[in-house]
Amino acid sequence: MKSKLIALSLFLAVSVSSCDAVDDLLSFNISNQTSIKIKSTSPVNLPTEIITPDVTTNSSAEFENNKTKASLVKDVKLRSLKLTIENPEAKTFTFLKSVHLYISTTNSDEIELAYQENINSSMNTIDLICTDKKLDQYIKADSYKIRTQVTIKETLTQDVTVKADMKFKVTADPF
Repeated sequence: MKSKLIALSLFLAVSVSSCDAVDDLLSFNISNQTSIKIKSTSPVNLPTEIITPDVTTNSSAEFENNKTKASLVKDVKLRSLKLTIENPEAKTFTFLKSVHLYISTTNSDEIELAYQENINSSMNTIDLICTDKKLDQYIKADSYKIRTQVTIKETLTQDVTVKADMKFKVTADPF
């Protein structure tokens, strides 16, 4: 009985680790960026909507470089979303109370991508909390829209340009 239990445990351990290894072999990252301009006229302590230009995905090329194609993609999740102030250079995120980013396409409903509440940062970069939503249909599209909702906690004397760096983990089957 003891040897059967040991054999079963060993079999399960090998099975789980081999599944993880296969998943790792079929996973890769796609990175995209967009700029968000927070206007100096944004109201304090009230949410403000910011629509960015469409983000063009070069996902077809990324899929091909990783020996797969859109129809073989099994799962896409956001791994990280980092905001960096580009202009003015010396500005920090002390002005920002909260931020929520949403993603949509012309064929897909809008869903929340990432967020951060009660921001208390004296840095010019912040990492957002990523949702665990499946993003396959958004990354497979030629482009997607990012809508940002910000709440500021102090008056801005000039516009602030923020770069959003997004990293997606893609799991797909090979050709």
